[in-house]
Amino acid sequence: MASSIAVLIEEGRTRTFASALDWPGWSRSAKSASDALAVLDDYRERYAAVLASHSLGAPAGRLAVVETVPGDATTDFGAPSQIAARDRRAMRRADRDRMGAILEASWASFDDAAATTGKLRQGPRGGGRSVQKMAAHVADAEVAYARALGLRVSAADDEASVAALRARLLGLVAGTVEPDRDGKWPLRYGVRRIAWHVLDHLFEMEDRDITR
Repeated sequence: MASSIAVLIEEGRTRTFASALDWPGWSRSAKSASDALAVLDDYRERYAAVLASHSLGAPAGRLAVVETVPGDATTDFGAPSQIAARDRRAMRRADRDRMGAILEASWASFDDAAATTGKLRQGPRGGGRSVQKMAAHVADAEVAYARALGLRVSAADDEASVAALRARLLGLVAGTVEPDRDGKWPLRYGVRRIAWHVLDHLFEMEDRDITR
């Protein structure tokens, strides 16, 4: 029998996130907790496809809420910003290897899509980033995320600097790179946040691809 999947519910005033705590990047939002859980489950196959691209097993089991926390302005803006009690658990070797692999799969899937996706559908009133601007936005965010994890980093504005930053982040996850200072985020949360941001924009890119 498949085990349950631990989920954090983060409730803001206008938006609620459901995040699978042991599956970095699998996090979706809606107006209510029940709707967020439903959307999270709806994205199970899309998330599993990202993992399968790197021969990683898919999440199996029912979603089980293990913690509910209040959100904040960032939650309502559209990002899962709250740290769960389970995010503060120590990182064992198996945890580090698995989380690093999921992060690599997320980056690789995003980069592959960015390299092969052409024009994107525009949103209302012509809104929405281009593929190039989306990739730059993801890289810029990872600079901020790395700093929140205690790394001193400068801008990542070309392929080489993005690759170097991601290598340092993977080293941090693996335990082979030491933070430069105390970070404000525990490592588990940092990996969740980074993977969520990458996959959120991957899914956006897929949904807006005019060839689909």
